[in-house]
Amino acid sequence: MGLVVVVVLAALTWYLQDGSAPSSSSGHRGGTIAVADLPAEARDTLALIDAGGPFPYPDNDGIVFQNRERLLPDQPRGYYHEYTVPTPGSDDRGARRIITGGPVGEPAVYYWTDDHYRSFERIDR
Repeated sequence: MGLVVVVVLAALTWYLQDGSAPSSSSGHRGGTIAVADLPAEARDTLALIDAGGPFPYPDNDGIVFQNRERLLPDQPRGYYHEYTVPTPGSDDRGARRIITGGPVGEPAVYYWTDDHYRSFERIDR
């Protein structure tokens, strides 16, 4: 039993130190990312958000993002909304999303994740 605990603790330490997990409480990898540095599909999704749609996944795009991972700053429920960023070659929605914060139609902040909410970068608009 003791060996199992040591192995689990060693694996957890490695995971937390190798960069796979966000290193700060904010969950940002590098702080911010410029729009020009986003993939073309993310820039297209930003344009759709600005235009109010139509979105490729109408049942999922624009829904409330609950911030269960607690990587984004704490805000009241309903503050964050998520939008799918298509992934070329993916058979499903993929892992890429843009999260907006603020009123629908007038977001104040935008976040990018390409690893399905494991980390975020604030989009510098």
